[in-house]
Amino acid sequence: MDPAPERKTVRVTIYNQPYTLAVTGEAAEVESLAHSVDELMMEIAQGAGNVDGARVAVLACLHLADRLRGVEGELSGFRNRVGEKARQFSIVLDAAMK
Repeated sequence: MDPAPERKTVRVTIYNQPYTLAVTGEAAEVESLAHSVDELMMEIAQGAGNVDGARVAVLACLHLADRLRGVEGELSGFRNRVGEKARQFSIVLDAAMK
C-alpha cells in the first residue's frame, strides 16, 4: 500500500485575500496558479468598475470556464485528427504488408 502523499502548507493571496492551502503537489505550481487567478480577478475588477468581490469571482470563473471549454474543444479536435491519421496509417501499413 502506497503511503499518502505528503501535504504541504502554501500561503497565497488572491484578490487581496490571504489563503492557506494544504497541497500534495508542488507548492510553486499552486503559487503560480494563485498568481494567475489573482491577476485575472484584478484585471476583471479594473474593467468592471465598482463591483464586489463575489461578482469579480463569478466573472473570473466564467472566464476560466470559457477558456476550459475552448481547450476541451481543441483537445477533442486533436483526438479526432490523431484517430483519423492512425486509421489512415493502419490502412497504409496493411497494404504494405500484403
